[in-house]
Amino acid sequence: MAALVFSLTARTAVQKAVAEQNEGAVVRGFTKEIENGKTEYEAELTVNGHGKDISFDSDGNVIAVEEEVKLESLPAPVRAALQKAAEDGVLREVESVSEGGKSFCEASIRKGGKSSEVQVDRKGARIK
Repeated sequence: MAALVFSLTARTAVQKAVAEQNEGAVVRGFTKEIENGKTEYEAELTVNGHGKDISFDSDGNVIAVEEEVKLESLPAPVRAALQKAAEDGVLREVESVSEGGKSFCEASIRKGGKSSEVQVDRKGARIK
């Protein structure tokens, strides 16, 4: 595991949570961030050849899971909404996200030399 500077209690809780969540995964790295005044830890994993990032709080509770998915694996309304958002651009990375009790899809779009991000709910309605 990559070393992070944080309290022994937080480190132990996060390490335990990562171990529970990474069955069959390769750990690529860790990051520590402060979001809205709260410390979060993110484990960057590779599972079956695709990326999966899991964010934890200091107690080791899962805050969010972002997992790369193939566009074809998504329901038709979600695919259509993401493709419409991309228009003449390129969909680069598509992720299934679970965060705060909500589930949605997020895509990175490259258009005209600029990158942007779009989020749609599981019915294809645009969130961001």
